[in-house]
Amino acid sequence: MADTQRPSLPVTLDDVKAAAMIIAGQVQNTPLSHSKTLSSITGAEVWVKFENHQYTAAFNERGALNKLSKLTEEQKKRGVIAASAGNHAQGVAHHARRLGIPATIVMAETTPFNKVQHTRDHGARVVLEGLIFDEAKDYALALAEKEGLTFIHPFDDIDIIAGQGTIALEMLEANPELDTLVVPIGGGGLISGIATAAKALKPDIKIFGVEAAMYPCMHAALNGKTPKMGGATIAEGIAVKEVGKITRQFAEQLVDDILLVEEEHLERAITLYADIEKTIAEGAGAAGLAALLAHPTRFYGRKVGLVLCGGNIDTRLLASVLTRALVRENRLARIRIIGDDRPGLLALVSKIIGDQGANIMEVAHNRIALDVPAKGAEFDILIETRDSQHTQEVVDALTMAGYPPRSM
Repeated sequence: MADTQRPSLPVTLDDVKAAAMIIAGQVQNTPLSHSKTLSSITGAEVWVKFENHQYTAAFNERGALNKLSKLTEEQKKRGVIAASAGNHAQGVAHHARRLGIPATIVMAETTPFNKVQHTRDHGARVVLEGLIFDEAKDYALALAEKEGLTFIHPFDDIDIIAGQGTIALEMLEANPELDTLVVPIGGGGLISGIATAAKALKPDIKIFGVEAAMYPCMHAALNGKTPKMGGATIAEGIAVKEVGKITRQFAEQLVDDILLVEEEHLERAITLYADIEKTIAEGAGAAGLAALLAHPTRFYGRKVGLVLCGGNIDTRLLASVLTRALVRENRLARIRIIGDDRPGLLALVSKIIGDQGANIMEVAHNRIALDVPAKGAEFDILIETRDSQHTQEVVDALTMAGYPPRSM
């Protein structure tokens, strides 16, 4: 996709450097840290840019502040409006309040509750409209025209793109040896800015974009395909159905390839960030790591910079992801035991499980299942173990005691 003979693009390295001067001291120069464990798991030398350390826990502050700083006084007085899945909303709302600019944010009705509440906490008027970003955007554009507000596009804007590109300046300053950057793609503003700065500073660097497999809009656009899109992806921050007209130009000329990741890889990446890096990543924020897990041969031995672009995940969803990881690893297992309906049976089974060092999380007692004898009882027991081998040891112990678990 990348082409060394490329026409001029509307954002340059000088624009990104100018944006860096504007936002300096107002957003965080977030850490870029090497992860020995993630490097061992993926086979690449992994460096993580922790954009979830921003005040709003996402990279979007950079572009939002750069754009807001360039508005005329009349535009600032009238106010601004944005459409967002959450992170752009918070970036605009936060810095608009700092600059004394009235802000209205239109968010899809499916936006996680925490993102909606945080946006309101930043002082913005929040309007919930539509089921996906594109529907929220259409409503925001209509409202902007009706109320005379300036629309702050989340990605298809040269000032937004330049602001996001400051991430690449910081990454290559912190580690000039990086030879690959892996960047999540929604509408494409983040990767457009990063690719602009990175390719200008280091022309041979590889830029990989990552999309959720349910929403492969940029991948399809660059390959001349009509994608099938839709579904409840955990990476709602990059779940858009249409890429930007401006950002598509950058992707065509500067991005080396776009990789698709399934939900399982996104979930595993979120879990690894929590378990290994002790940090919170939302689905979109974990997409870069998910790409390394899904396509390891593409990155083996390379010095890879991952952009952990956001950490705004609903706590209930995070709990579900972490719990599902335990099930995948067989550290949570549900077993079904059929026995006589007599006093002390559950205590006996519990003792066998406890003697094996496992922990009982839940017990469901069923006496009326038709595949159980009238004088029998059925127990569904959820146990927590160390790993698959430990689970098997519990099953073997129950079997030896005369209570072989049935598969569920």
